[in-house]
Amino acid sequence: MIDTVVSVNLMVGETLKIKKNRLGTDYPRGDEKRLCIVSGIYGDELQGQYICYETIRRIKNEYENLTGIVDIYPSLNPMGLEAGVREIPGPELNMNELFPGSESGAMGEYAAYAVLKDIEGADFCLDVHGSDKYLCEIPQIRMNDDVEGIIMPYAEHLNTDMIWVHPSTQVKKGSIVYELNKIGVKACVTESSYAFKINQRYCNQIVDGIFSLMKFMGIWKGSVKKVKDPFVVHDDQVIYVNSESSGIFIPHTSVHDLISENDEIGRVVDVITGSVEEIIKAPVSGIITGMREYPAIEEGSLLARIVSLDGDTFEKMKDDRG
Repeated sequence: MIDTVVSVNLMVGETLKIKKNRLGTDYPRGDEKRLCIVSGIYGDELQGQYICYETIRRIKNEYENLTGIVDIYPSLNPMGLEAGVREIPGPELNMNELFPGSESGAMGEYAAYAVLKDIEGADFCLDVHGSDKYLCEIPQIRMNDDVEGIIMPYAEHLNTDMIWVHPSTQVKKGSIVYELNKIGVKACVTESSYAFKINQRYCNQIVDGIFSLMKFMGIWKGSVKKVKDPFVVHDDQVIYVNSESSGIFIPHTSVHDLISENDEIGRVVDVITGSVEEIIKAPVSGIITGMREYPAIEEGSLLARIVSLDGDTFEKMKDDRG
């Protein structure tokens, strides 16, 4: 059943509408577990569009196996999606800084308020993101360390390669996940791939995880695929590799690659002189979890993220890969 969660009149006779698709049992008891999936907060992140579509499609194909409620909100920033921009067009506001919003606030604040109120009471919410246009990222879950204990059992079912735990002291208030956890709705973020693209392999991997999560929550009776065993990292393990020159970045490695200290990651070249400005080497041994996708760079640009691994873990990962 498709419901309109938010409806706001705009200029020139247009209307902002945020909709959800509720998939539920034919004979609700009133005590069913409820999963929410939200996406489209940033209009250039399209991974969530496919993930929402594919989740709905699979549920409809086996509707008899659904024993709870799944609410899917594909487009929290519909004007941003239409324009292909991260902000809400017009006021140019980052919607993921407006929660919990305000019932009497301007358009963006009111929309944030209404969405949060609609999700309130759910058992779990997954906020689906892609990366930005600059960096390609492996499928991952992000959560704050102050909710790690209650979120981790859910996150482990979501079939990502990595779970990244951030210090809560560094997390900005105003995001939908922060505010949901604050009101008692367990929530986390998944990110993968990069902006303006849909990586179907990554998307299907996460959809498989959503059904595993539904099974864990007791709202899916159907079969599910075996999920990945994600590695858990904290901020002190994440190494940022930045450029010391400007030019075009030519990568020699990719996300998921295991790399040893001092291995070459790529090169920065000058296209007018044909010279190599910089050879980028790995500062540590580990796994590449993010790699520069947009090749034009300036001094200081982020080129890669590497999760550092101790020797035993590094060798075990190599052995597991054959």
